[in-house]
Amino acid sequence: MRTTGPREGAAGPGDGTAAPKADSAVVRDALGVGIAVGLSGFAFGVTSAGAGLTLPQTCALSLLVFTGGSQFALVGALAAGGNPLTAAAGAFFLGVRNTFYGLRLSQLLALPRLLRPLAAHAVIDETAAVSLAQPTRRGARIGFTVTALTLFVLWNLTTLLGGLGAEAVGDTAAWGLDAAGPAVFLALLAPMLRTATERATAGIAVLLGLGLLPVLPGGVPVLVAALAAPLVLFLRGRDASRAKGPANDRKEEVR
Repeated sequence: MRTTGPREGAAGPGDGTAAPKADSAVVRDALGVGIAVGLSGFAFGVTSAGAGLTLPQTCALSLLVFTGGSQFALVGALAAGGNPLTAAAGAFFLGVRNTFYGLRLSQLLALPRLLRPLAAHAVIDETAAVSLAQPTRRGARIGFTVTALTLFVLWNLTTLLGGLGAEAVGDTAAWGLDAAGPAVFLALLAPMLRTATERATAGIAVLLGLGLLPVLPGGVPVLVAALAAPLVLFLRGRDASRAKGPANDRKEEVR
């Protein structure tokens, strides 16, 4: 059987054989993701205000950056007293993952050139996940568009409400609202840790970040924690090489 690449209402993005999915089902899934995550913009607004950013600065971050993890990393580092450049560097490295999403989505969505710069702004975890889960290009385009629009509107609206609410209550730390941002971020991250490698990477990153927090300037522990990924990959590669060694020796003995 010959398989074909993704096209409107036909072949799936993965193997070219998946059955089409109803547009209404795609819209429903996309709305669910957009609404669920978009509401957490309130936590970012509160966290940003607690870190000392003004309401216009907080809203500008959601409008122009629009990638929750990087936004939380930036304001978290600033709240810890970190240098703005260091905080921005940590947020930048965390946002680099969106570049890899873009490489995959550019082929899957195949959008017209005029729309690509606008779509690039909406390439984040949620839009990538919904798009890649669809069996057809049409479904991927609908999922991407609905998720992006829903999430962008709600995220920015709730960011504004969170910033206004933080200004109204005054000291966010006294109310415990300063912990809302990290709590939401961890809640979003936890379900993604499905394999032993992912859990090990997250665990080492936490140990590095928390262990170095008392001895390094604010924002730097976040950058160092990023070394967890190459460390785990290196250890996995070394274990795989050791496992192949005895297997190759047995093959030589058989020969």
